[in-house]
Amino acid sequence: MNIYIGQLPYSVTEEELMEIFSEYGEIASLNLFKDRYSGQSKGFGFIDMPNNSEADKAIKALNKTMLKGREIKVNQAEERRKKTKFRKRSY
Repeated sequence: MNIYIGQLPYSVTEEELMEIFSEYGEIASLNLFKDRYSGQSKGFGFIDMPNNSEADKAIKALNKTMLKGREIKVNQAEERRKKTKFRKRSY
């Protein structure tokens, strides 16, 4: 299951998130979005946990908890919308 993590403190690291979420089960991947110029966190990311029951436990346990002074948001990520291509109309 792909999990969205938002409202993260900008100082949080991937290692810290791995440590927190690994308590609930296996983590397949973690992607913490960072500013490409400064390298600072943008305050959100995604974690993929292959076992849905472990992912559900992590969501229930961590949503609206405090991390470095901020209340984080943890929920199941929504599917990405496909970009639509616009066609030129001929009149």
